Amino acid sequence: MSVLDGLNQKQREAASIIDGPVLILAGAGSGKTKTITTRLAYFIDEVGIPPTQTLTLTFTNKAAAEMRSRALSMITNPNIPPPLLCTFHQFGLMFLRLYMQELNRKNTFIVIDSNDRQQIIKDILQTFPLFKDKSPSVIESEISRFKNIFLTAEEFKVQDVAKNSDAEVVQHISGYYEKYLIENNLVDFDDLLLLPYRILSHNIDLCHKISEQYRYIMVDEYQDTNDVQNNLLEKICSVYQNLCVVGDDDQSIYSWRGADIQYILDFEVRYKDTKVVKLEQNYRSTHQILEVANRLIAHNERRLGKELNSLVGNGAKVEVLESLGDYEEIGRISDKIIQLIEKGTKKQDIAILFRLNALSRSIEEGLMRAGLPFKLIGTIRFYERQEIKDYIAYFRLIVNLHDNFSFSRIIDKPRRGIGKVSLQKAILRTLEMGCSLYDFSKTEEFLSLLGGNRATIIRQLFADLEELQNIMQHSIIDFIQEFDKKIPLKAYYKEQENGNERVENIQEFLGVIAQMVQMNPAITLEEILNKISLSNASDDILEDGDAILCMNIHASKGLEFKHVFVVGMEEGFFPLLHKGIDIEEERRLGYVACTRAKKSLTLSYVDVRFFYGKQEHRKPSRFLREMGLIAQDSTMPSFFCNDLGLKKGDIVQHKTFGKGCVQEVSKEEGREPKVKVNFGGLYRDILASFLIKIG
Repeated sequence: MSVLDGLNQKQREAASIIDGPVLILAGAGSGKTKTITTRLAYFIDEVGIPPTQTLTLTFTNKAAAEMRSRALSMITNPNIPPPLLCTFHQFGLMFLRLYMQELNRKNTFIVIDSNDRQQIIKDILQTFPLFKDKSPSVIESEISRFKNIFLTAEEFKVQDVAKNSDAEVVQHISGYYEKYLIENNLVDFDDLLLLPYRILSHNIDLCHKISEQYRYIMVDEYQDTNDVQNNLLEKICSVYQNLCVVGDDDQSIYSWRGADIQYILDFEVRYKDTKVVKLEQNYRSTHQILEVANRLIAHNERRLGKELNSLVGNGAKVEVLESLGDYEEIGRISDKIIQLIEKGTKKQDIAILFRLNALSRSIEEGLMRAGLPFKLIGTIRFYERQEIKDYIAYFRLIVNLHDNFSFSRIIDKPRRGIGKVSLQKAILRTLEMGCSLYDFSKTEEFLSLLGGNRATIIRQLFADLEELQNIMQHSIIDFIQEFDKKIPLKAYYKEQENGNERVENIQEFLGVIAQMVQMNPAITLEEILNKISLSNASDDILEDGDAILCMNIHASKGLEFKHVFVVGMEEGFFPLLHKGIDIEEERRLGYVACTRAKKSLTLSYVDVRFFYGKQEHRKPSRFLREMGLIAQDSTMPSFFCNDLGLKKGDIVQHKTFGKGCVQEVSKEEGREPKVKVNFGGLYRDILASFLIKIG
């Protein structure tokens, strides 16, 4: 009896290849996770490869936990250590804990999230009067982009900066940002991958040691990897090229966050003698659903090529829903959902997907009118709530009293009468002195700069934090209980708007920490905070009860539902058509949307949609034509291909107003041209598609 017995022929082939590079092209619903976990169990339980020589990397904590659980359930030997199966960022965190000294930095760093990063950048911008009006989010995005192509503030050139940002500002602020991170011993998400790569690049002996340790590497969702991840992988497998990557080029939809489809397309070129296995048997969707998905993706030219075959069999025909407007659209979808629920379908088995986030408003309003419970994915996550972020900042500061960033967040929560101006003076002085506020607070200069009362308040706060730090080092549970006595933060939030809800969130947060300690008594508060920082937005998508799930298509990746409705199937909405859009990636998004459905798929478009405060005539998406669902001549709107060649002086015909003379043609990228027409002295603005040129 072998663990491979539960696999089909192609899955078994993929799982049993031991040596050399392997590319597993796994289509949607083809049993990818089963194949990966069985391969890992086979290596350990039947081949005899030590678990410590394996490394399996994925992108989300949820995927890692599921894969770990499945693999361990198949391993029969209870006396072996568990294999390392984690996200890329968790691996980077573990690596830096061991080897951060290679960069002359302490391994007691704190991991910050994107909100923290934006706040740091915002604070830095405020110190430069000329930069105060610059967008922290744009600069943060650019800094992240440069890190992911291996450029530091000193290395990148002005022309490398995206055209929609201020090159000199990004270059200037980036240097101050990196200096701030180092001085406060902070690490951002990009650093968790970039810094290990730099360490391995500069220390050949260590690189060889790590490669000797991890001789068998597997990577899930390989189509989503970026430059840093691929270069880090090359370092880790520099001695043994036993690299098995699993992915689907047809589901590469994250170029906007740095993923590069070329890595999976060129894998065979970069790794010689690669064995390629295609998993094309689909266990999720009906034949009708896969048929339209296959037709759609076949129009892409940049792909390795495969075709999904349904093992589920025949089902309902894919439905195209045409409505006059968005109000009617969501009303009809609501009626269909009610019918499904009445027939016994659970609400959580139904999803409404959209390409454009702005469409969520009409969906939300329509479901509320119908009295249908729903969850809109993309609302504020638990750890991003203000009260939780404040607790995390306090706890970070207690772990590291030199953390100026966390101190700046909590100093006036609860209120202590320390104004922003006073705090800014102190922070600027610490930057000049190259020390922390904690160290500066012990000086006589601190007393004279802030005044006796403010200085006393801050010194007392640090004294309380020192006492809490001592308690924390002996017992995290005792520390949690003592914290509220020393720092009345919970009482502060009790008096705020939605106070009871905020206190409940705080209690839940403290309960999570207590549970982590119970599961691992040796865990430190620092480790707990880093676990929280590494939590994924996708980890909590399906945690809430029975409700219809509404989300954009990117958020639906990796999920499946019995019944799927895709709204906004209109040119300019899906696919998006503005400058810089990759039509092949838009098509891959369509493929992902279709392959989320198990039993039924409904694709919806409207003739007129109310968008950004005005009504616009729409034409159905070209994707509906490519899927073979609507006639060839009804998909491609003339106004996106051309403007009918209209110019001032042309004679046109309108079905209601008759003949008229064109006075002006107004064009806006991604929208239908608007034409001002003189109908016998009556001037009207008409959308171009409603006119016929007759002279």
